Amino acid sequence: MIIPILVMGFLAVFLVVLGYLGGQDAHRTGLNAAFRMTVQVLPLLFFAFVVAGMVQALLPWEFLNRWVGAGSGLRGILIGTVAGGLAPGGPYVSLPIVAGLLKSGAGVGTMVAFLTGWSLWAISRLPMEIGLLGWKFTLIRIASTCFFPPLAGLIAHWIANKVMPFMR
Repeated sequence: MIIPILVMGFLAVFLVVLGYLGGQDAHRTGLNAAFRMTVQVLPLLFFAFVVAGMVQALLPWEFLNRWVGAGSGLRGILIGTVAGGLAPGGPYVSLPIVAGLLKSGAGVGTMVAFLTGWSLWAISRLPMEIGLLGWKFTLIRIASTCFFPPLAGLIAHWIANKVMPFMR
C-alpha cells in the first residue's frame, strides 16, 4: 500500500506546485475543490469501511468459504456476479467490501465477478440509463455484456488456481 500512497502523494504535490507556478491561484482553486470532494465523500468512505470490517468480523469463515470461497466454483462466481450487479454505490462502497471479503476468504474469481458485475450491470444505474438512452439501447447493452462477469470470474479463478497458485 505504501507505493500507491507515495505515487499519489508525489503526483498531488507536483500538481499543486504546477498550479502555484502557473499563477492565477490555480493551486488554491484545486485545493478548495479537493476539500469539498473530501467533505462529500468522507462519510460514504467511512461507512463503506465499517461495512467491510463488519463483513470480516460477522461472516464465519466456513460460510464464506462454502458460498463465495475459492472452492465454491461456479456457484460462488454466479453469486459474486449477481451481488456485484445489485451492489449500490461507486468504488468507495464496492472496493472496500471486496477487500474485506478477500481478507475473509472469498475467492479471487468470485470477487472479480463481483467487480465486473458491479461495473457492467449496475442495476441501480438502470433507471437513469433508460431515461437518458432509452429501453432499446439499455437492453442491447445488457444483452451484450451479460456473459462477461461470470466469464471474467472463471478466468480469474483459473489464473489464481492454475497460473498463480501462490495467491491463495
